[in-house]
Order: sequence, then C-alpha cells, then structure tokens
Amino acid sequence: MIASGTDLTLAGLWLAVVASGLYHGVNPGMGWPLVVSAGLMERSSRALVKALGPLTLGHLLAMLVMLLPFGLLLALVEWQQRIRIGASLLVIGFGIFRLVNRRHPRALARIRPTQLALWSFFVAIAHGAGLMLVPIYLGLCRAAERDSGHEAAGSLINANLGMAVLVAVVHSLAMIAAGGCVAWLVYRYLGLKFLSRSWFNLDAVWAASLIAVGALSLSLSVASRS
Repeated sequence: MIASGTDLTLAGLWLAVVASGLYHGVNPGMGWPLVVSAGLMERSSRALVKALGPLTLGHLLAMLVMLLPFGLLLALVEWQQRIRIGASLLVIGFGIFRLVNRRHPRALARIRPTQLALWSFFVAIAHGAGLMLVPIYLGLCRAAERDSGHEAAGSLINANLGMAVLVAVVHSLAMIAAGGCVAWLVYRYLGLKFLSRSWFNLDAVWAASLIAVGALSLSLSVASRS
C-alpha cells in the first residue's frame, strides 16, 4: 500500500519533532551538564536520574507556553495560513537575532542550579527552543485537518490544543532521552575531563537551525497558498 502525501507529510513533521528534541538534548546548553553535576556532588547515580525530572518539566512547560497560544489562534480557520507565515517570520527573525547576539541573558545566571526546573524553563524560552517547534506544530495541525474539512470552533480548539500537548510531550521526551544518555555516559565512563571540554559552542548552529526551520515553513506556507 502506497502512503499518501498527507501521511508522508505527517511522518516528516513528527520526525522533525523528535529530531529537534534529540538535538536539544545533546546540546549542553539545555542542561545535561547540570544533571552530571548533581550525580557527582551526591556521588550517586540516583541523584543523576532524579535531576532529569525537573529538567524535563521545565523544558516541557516552556514548549507548552509557546505552543498553546498558537493552538487557540488556529481556531480562526480563515487566518491559519497568515498565522503560519507570521510564525515562520518570527522564527527567522529570532534566529537572526541569536546569530548576531550570542550572549546568554544575564538573568539566567541569577537562577541557582538547584532550581533546575525553573532554569530549564527559562533557558528553553531564552534560546528559542519552543519557538523552533511552532512552525512544525502548525504544519502538523494543517496536515491533520486536510481531510476533515471545517470543524466547529470548539472541536477545532480541542484538537489543536491536544496536538500542542502531544508535540510538547514527544519533543521533551526525545530531549531528555538524548540529554540523559549523554549525562549518564559522562558520569559513568567519560569523567570530568570530558565534561570540561564538551561545552562546545552551538549558538551559531542553533541560530542557523532556527532560520532554516522558519524558512522551510515559510516556503511551504507560501506554496500551499498559491
């Protein structure tokens, strides 16, 4: 049985959700070194695993804060394409800003490492991790609705909000799976020397990926409009 174009689009978008989660998890800026630090300070692998909880919670909340408002906006069926184009331009603009200004917000330095969930939430917001998901999420909503026609506003809101939660959860699970594996390898096998050398700067790559995601979403939105 040959998969339809809609099925392929959905599969590609969900792959992007998972891939971006893995990418965020491997990036040391999203917090896995703090997880290693928690395990080393208490000399316990349980402390390392325990630290993954608040790190995941903070990242998940940041994703929801970015996605849920767009879920409500998509209830305006007539404006869906304009919303997608606007969101794409927003992501591109933020990517350019991050490319020009790579300094970390000073406010993040005031959050104690023990407040891991709060730190994870604000660092994901500040770096645009949730913003990166917005065009992917909007594409998923669009692809899922192609065969269903126009629905009642209430049903459409529920469907879009449910999709927002699902995207945030899948992305956060992929993120913590990747980050947790890296943290475990460093804690058990690679040691502190690797940790001190592994804080490679991904800011330029991060900014470029934001621009790429926004540009791809913008091109797809314009193509579907014509």
